[in-house]
Amino acid sequence: MKTFIISIIILISFNITFPQNPNIQLVEAFPNLIFNKPVHLTFSPDGTNRIFVVEQNGIIKVFQNDTNITSGQVNIFLDITNKISSSVGEEGLLGLAFHPNFINNGYIYINYTAPNPLRTIISRFKLSSQNQNKIDSLSETIILTFTQPFSNHNGGTLLFGLDGYFYISTGDGGSSGDPFNNAQNTQTLLGKILRIDINDSTPSTKYVIPPTNPFYNNPSAGLGEIYAYGLRNPWKFSQDVVTGLIYAADVGQSSFEEIDIIYSGHNYGWRVLEGFSCFNPPVGCDTTGKTMPIKVYSHSQGDCSITGGYVYRGSRRPELNGAYIYGDYCTGRIWMLRYQNGSVISDSLLIDSPYLISSFGIDQNNELYVLHHSANGKIYRFNINPSIGIKNINNTLPEKYLLKQNYPNPFNPTTKIEFSIPELTYITLKIYNTTGKEVKTLINTRLQSGNYSIIFDGKDNFGNILPSGVYFYSLKTDTYFESKRMVLVK
Repeated sequence: MKTFIISIIILISFNITFPQNPNIQLVEAFPNLIFNKPVHLTFSPDGTNRIFVVEQNGIIKVFQNDTNITSGQVNIFLDITNKISSSVGEEGLLGLAFHPNFINNGYIYINYTAPNPLRTIISRFKLSSQNQNKIDSLSETIILTFTQPFSNHNGGTLLFGLDGYFYISTGDGGSSGDPFNNAQNTQTLLGKILRIDINDSTPSTKYVIPPTNPFYNNPSAGLGEIYAYGLRNPWKFSQDVVTGLIYAADVGQSSFEEIDIIYSGHNYGWRVLEGFSCFNPPVGCDTTGKTMPIKVYSHSQGDCSITGGYVYRGSRRPELNGAYIYGDYCTGRIWMLRYQNGSVISDSLLIDSPYLISSFGIDQNNELYVLHHSANGKIYRFNINPSIGIKNINNTLPEKYLLKQNYPNPFNPTTKIEFSIPELTYITLKIYNTTGKEVKTLINTRLQSGNYSIIFDGKDNFGNILPSGVYFYSLKTDTYFESKRMVLVK
């Protein structure tokens, strides 16, 4: 994150037109809820399908992953407002990770900034024995702490990798231009990705250094905790659950933002480089031994601060599967990038949103969420691909349009709707009540010629169960329209 005159940047960006996918939209994931500057969203690895939202002011909230959830059904999972240094700028409660064995040990880990002196604290808490929606606030065990020379560039992400080790992102300590050259200094934890083993400990630490870390047992070369270095502010990073690649979005200085694939022992160039360009010195810099980003974008269009996301592995938008989704905090633009065999094979704008994107998040089904960083912040997710659930029921090509009567009818709670289209066309299939109000969009996409079926589940566009009564379903194209009546009986 960066603190800028955001409103001016956003107003400028609205005057610029960018191509994007018109079929992919952001919808409110939890319309009844608002959050105070949300900075992280995750789930617990216990199969309970709960959502946990970290607010920068020091509060973690928990609730069931239900579109219809209300504020009265949200619990305060943890409150450390008395511990944090600030909830403005880039300080505050910044990260949360659940131990992979949380279902048995109840451990969570948080990342926050504390005052006097200003420092980052990584600590462990334990779930209350009386309430699964509450952390024992007296159970804190500090794992790691280090001083912050300035109030910005605190990193913040915590991650349990597929290798079982615990990863931590740290910024370069702040100010501007990394005045102490922390990112290149391997004798400090600032400007790094750290990796430790918190399942083991020593008499003096709550963790041990993995023997495969680059400076393991080599203190003259660097601190053992360091996994990768040369980073300015890797505010958000994530690991693809399929390929195992770690994607880090490193927030730039004044000209460029970048995405890196993180490998053990690699130097990602800051403050020598900003993106691909020399920064210090401004010309003739030595790039020897530096690992270049896989993606760089400039601030020329109003973008100013990259927010790293995730490789999409959900089901709402199967066409995005395998793409790394990332955004920009200042403009709200969201892109999709595909990286294969060491190269970026595609990178395109996905959505041009009006939101201050502080973070992305995933739930236990690997669905992606977008967090709007506001005192009245909302959480968004992708709309469902309108092709999901559509089945081509045979291989014959119809000669005319046809909308069949649903079966069964009356129905409770599901019914099948079959239809035929004789040509490639854009179609909509929608459900209306007796007043003519649309209650459900089943299909809104382009389809090839064919015979199709889709199941209607008796719910509206927000997932609410519809009351008993008469409804109408209508199939519409540029040249065809037909509507039929059906009855929902409870």
